Amino acid sequence: MPLLSSWESRSKPKTPPLHRLASYATFFATKRSVATRPYRMIPVEELTPDELRNREELLRELADLRAAVEREDGTTTAQDRADRGFWYFDDRHDITIVVAQLPADMRAKMPYSDPTQPDYVELYTCADLDALIELHGHIRALNPRSQVNFRIASDLAPDDYTTHLVLLGGVDWNLVTRELLDRVDLPITQVARHDEAEAGGFVVRDRDGGERLFAPKLANHRGHEVLLEDVGHFYRGTNPFNHKRTVTICNGQYGRGTLGVVRALTDSRFRDRNGAYLEQRFPGSASYSVLARVQVVNGQVVTPDWNLFESRLHEWPVEP
Repeated sequence: MPLLSSWESRSKPKTPPLHRLASYATFFATKRSVATRPYRMIPVEELTPDELRNREELLRELADLRAAVEREDGTTTAQDRADRGFWYFDDRHDITIVVAQLPADMRAKMPYSDPTQPDYVELYTCADLDALIELHGHIRALNPRSQVNFRIASDLAPDDYTTHLVLLGGVDWNLVTRELLDRVDLPITQVARHDEAEAGGFVVRDRDGGERLFAPKLANHRGHEVLLEDVGHFYRGTNPFNHKRTVTICNGQYGRGTLGVVRALTDSRFRDRNGAYLEQRFPGSASYSVLARVQVVNGQVVTPDWNLFESRLHEWPVEP
């Protein structure tokens, strides 16, 4: 209550942080929030397409109002920057989220993925759609003055490469992730899956020249393969196509690994502590990487806590 009062004060008003505005937009995007008592906030991933559009419109309006206040003040405080978190880009330049397109044989099995059909939905052709929805709204909320686009990897224009790049998904389908990793001197290589039956993994090269494979954990349940634990890879570095911009990779061996890496820095319960861990672990580093476990319980991704030693499989640069 004191926090709400400070936002509504006429004498000394405080500006609500953007993650609070995102919660407001989520709550008011659907009548289901107040359909039963106690009232509750529906998780973003459970919103319908219409509700997601409502949330996007509300969030845009609230973020624009907040940006107008900042323009009047003419300043952004250190606390504001801290509230915004890892995904805030204070230079206000364009941000491009890059996803892969699902292979043609997969799209052929899905409804609404044929552009010649009246009910065609372009997003249904994208890989890592849950990670894209989660991250796109979060980045837009934190960066109301930046142009935030998402592109299919094969459709990037030359100018897109020189923006802040955020790459979702691995080398199997996202050719931009493959290209960027080839240009970065990382001791980590992703083993591509040549077909759906292969698990693949990430190979880490040790200082002594040895190699270790970190692979997902799967089990067989009633004749079906079940994912128990994925491997997620997070990387932040300088954009090789424009050294004044950044590139961030959120990648998993499976889609749940990609979503887990995204949620590590968007989930309201973990993003601050994971962001603080990155600041403490890699102070002043232009490039750094975390390879982590992503637990899957009953088919649902559990957000990883990078402060836990057992959650982290490998970090780069390694500690001296």
